[in-house]
Amino acid sequence: MAQTNISIRIDEDVKRDAENLFAKLGLTLSAATNVFYRQAVRTQGIPFPLTLVESQNETREAILAKGLAAMKASQTQALINGTSEMTIDEINAEISEYRNEKKNSI
Repeated sequence: MAQTNISIRIDEDVKRDAENLFAKLGLTLSAATNVFYRQAVRTQGIPFPLTLVESQNETREAILAKGLAAMKASQTQALINGTSEMTIDEINAEISEYRNEKKNSI
């Protein structure tokens, strides 16, 4: 397959941080960019969600607080249900059982 060059402008710090991250993943900046383009073509869109958090008047702290509250609620429910000490294998078994029940009810 023929190769072509592209040129983009990016903040120096972002480029450096990205190169460091990709190096830890065993990728060059070029390889990571290729991964992005291939995934965009495969999914026919940007391969990650684009959101306007500011337009929803939610700060990062508010979003984290909601997540923490959801985790605490989940933990409380797990204690009530007696499932707080389940192993990952037990959790996966529960999920599989639910999926099978759902599939058989269709």
